[in-house]
Amino acid sequence: MYPVILYQTSVLYTMKFGNKIVSLENTLAYCQTICIYGGIILMNDIINEIYDEVKKRCMLPSNAYGIGAWDHHIELVYKIAIKICSEYEANHDIVALAALLHDVASITDKAYTEQHHIIGAQIAEELLAPYPITKEDIELIKKCILNHRGSRLVKKTTPEEICIADADAMAHFYSVPSLLRMVYVEKNMSIDDGAEFVYNKLQRSYNKLSDKGKEIILPHYQASKTLLLKK
Repeated sequence: MYPVILYQTSVLYTMKFGNKIVSLENTLAYCQTICIYGGIILMNDIINEIYDEVKKRCMLPSNAYGIGAWDHHIELVYKIAIKICSEYEANHDIVALAALLHDVASITDKAYTEQHHIIGAQIAEELLAPYPITKEDIELIKKCILNHRGSRLVKKTTPEEICIADADAMAHFYSVPSLLRMVYVEKNMSIDDGAEFVYNKLQRSYNKLSDKGKEIILPHYQASKTLLLKK
């Protein structure tokens, strides 16, 4: 159980520990009470716990997409998102949590895949509820998940939404080997047909990006054309 600050003034902290409301009259009492009730949890701790939770779900036999969903997509989206978030002037912590949770519905149950943006937002709210994260921040994380799919032409109104949607599309440029495995091993396509299929997928991903995203990924997009189409 983590303490949640409900409001504070210069000398008074009103906090909630589960269902218990505690008012403290000074900073020292505040710090001591947090220690008594289980310690301070930092945002990095929350991100690390969600990171572990999502990876664990990816490793479960019930995940129809296998650990590759983590190794070749979710972790990539997470790393890309936290790397580029400053260029979007997006909140690092919101972006980190949204990136980790953007496909959580698909790895939880394959039946959720078609509506994974909607169900994923609901699962994210459930996972984040125990932590001392504001309602506003949770709503923004949910919004990022709801609007991350490039196939859904919805207006994104925050830097965090744009960053997550772009990172999701950019991840394909960093997972070309897994895409090639898909076309040659799983789809049994010819060399030329497989290469064209992968390039067309990358082209669609590029076209879904924001102007900022296109600028960032352009060298990779150009390299993919040279590699796959020999042009």
